[in-house]
Amino acid sequence: MNRTIEILFTHDLHSRFDPVKVEKNGINKESGGFARIKRILDDRRSRNRDCLIVDAGDFSMGTLYQTIYAEQAPELRMLGAMGFEVTTIGNHEFDYRGKGFANMLNAAVQSGEPLPRMTVCNIDWPRSGGEDIQLVKEAMERYGVKPYEILIKNGYKIAVFGLLGHDADSCAPLSGLAFENAAECAARLTAQIRAVEAPDLVVCLSHGGTWENKKLSEDEQLAARVPGIDVIISGHSHTTLPCPLQINGTIIASSGEYGKNVGAMKLQRMDNGRWVLGSYELIPVDESVVPDMKIFGMIEEYREKVQRSYLSRFGYRFDQVLARSPFRFTPADVLQRENKEDPLGNLIADSYIYAVEAAEQGRGRRVDMAVLPAGVIRDSIESGDITVSDVFNISSLGIGEDGIPGYPLVSVYLTGREIRAAAEVDASISSFMSTAQLYMSGVTYHFNPNRLLFNKATDIRLYNEKGALGKLLDNRLYRVAAGLYTAQMLGMVKAKSHGLLSIVPKDQHGVPVTDFSKVIVRNNRGEIKEWTALAAYLSSFPTENGIPVIPDYYRETHRRKVRVDSLRAGELLKQPNRIGLAAYGAAVGIVSLAVLIRLKRKRGKDR
Repeated sequence: MNRTIEILFTHDLHSRFDPVKVEKNGINKESGGFARIKRILDDRRSRNRDCLIVDAGDFSMGTLYQTIYAEQAPELRMLGAMGFEVTTIGNHEFDYRGKGFANMLNAAVQSGEPLPRMTVCNIDWPRSGGEDIQLVKEAMERYGVKPYEILIKNGYKIAVFGLLGHDADSCAPLSGLAFENAAECAARLTAQIRAVEAPDLVVCLSHGGTWENKKLSEDEQLAARVPGIDVIISGHSHTTLPCPLQINGTIIASSGEYGKNVGAMKLQRMDNGRWVLGSYELIPVDESVVPDMKIFGMIEEYREKVQRSYLSRFGYRFDQVLARSPFRFTPADVLQRENKEDPLGNLIADSYIYAVEAAEQGRGRRVDMAVLPAGVIRDSIESGDITVSDVFNISSLGIGEDGIPGYPLVSVYLTGREIRAAAEVDASISSFMSTAQLYMSGVTYHFNPNRLLFNKATDIRLYNEKGALGKLLDNRLYRVAAGLYTAQMLGMVKAKSHGLLSIVPKDQHGVPVTDFSKVIVRNNRGEIKEWTALAAYLSSFPTENGIPVIPDYYRETHRRKVRVDSLRAGELLKQPNRIGLAAYGAAVGIVSLAVLIRLKRKRGKDR
């Protein structure tokens, strides 16, 4: 009997049917693409027809193909066509809410095409709520979603189960589902599987992730707490592990995002029944791989459906060139590594102001400021031509109140004090939640990472209509443009900061916004989506040979956000906000009390 099992795996594919552009040594290369992934899988299957092919979730959301997610289920159907046998759910499968997820599962079943099995074990149905829950439950039953699946490979019984981690759950606030603690559920289920099924191998498809901070690295903690798992395919964190992690006898593997690699591992069965790693590699999905033409043809069909059902609404074509960039912007996966101003963030924020003011054509009050968090920037801009597809990939998240994919822009009002709080969110919260790093237009400020938490931002000023910096007035209302999701998240700052910071989006009269559908910005085509704002702004630039070109202004930063890394007393103590004043007052009180106690003791001794 062959004592080996081969596992081929991906995760975080994010609807990347087509190759992505990757710049290496100044040359644009192609990476990924489902037609090339299919060729790699077929090649491996030709050598070992009993290899196990799995995916660890977030197979959807990230390109224009996601716009037909609920109606056509192209992602699951493509996984089936490529030969994936089992997948699990990620947080982005719920970007169109529970109803969208349910509709997608139903569309997949109705297609009658081969589909991967789906497994997730830690949904807590009794704690789940919302109007779509019954739809989700019925759709999952119709699809055949189970806590675990059993497959036979090379004569060995393999149990595969999937789960969603804590961070991924927090990234899907609109799912309506509640999830049990991943490690606790996995421990119970693994024990059950081993007792009932007596499998030779247990594989976990975890959408939990691994991180540099070991306290946050959920799949490392999972391996440490549940020794009965042999292999964890780890998604969610977009991690690339050139060498797998091995903890407590469990192998943790990750191949990176967007199908840039196909992971491959061979496991060797030992006499004691345990498995050891025989080989491990990340197979590059690059230009050297010949695309599978059948998959290529399926992608073309989906592309035509996207054009008809989605892009035609906005008057765009899939591969239409909107502009050209003479330079490369910061890659999206680099943006969150350090809190600093970035040209890509500036470009997108500026596009929000441009789009809102263009829609009103001078009929509305000027927009004072725009803001977006790093977490909503999903892709970047390489040098060369920029297509409609490229722009959508940058701002691909969410769905509008109109039920059409893409978060819309909203126009709200914040006081000067709340704008200071927004700067403080960027300066303080992003230090431990990188996705909360903010990029702004119309505002400038300094921040010192050495200052007290929630008291790091200083010198906050706004540009006036003449382009000059002016004083920020605490009680004045300023008009702010943002994406719908961003505006909703700003409203949650008070709860997240335990009341230390407060930002309440308002209408022009200062009344708190309770229904964000009333502040969505629209033009004659309907809601202005975040991505269409960027598309319109790029198209507005001066042209060369008939194509708009991104100006050199966006090669550099412009002191919108200035890091002052200083321990000087003047920098540490200047311009304290109420939190800083309270802390300093408490410190002075403690010091004064200590001095009084010491003086009292000294007087007692003198007597």
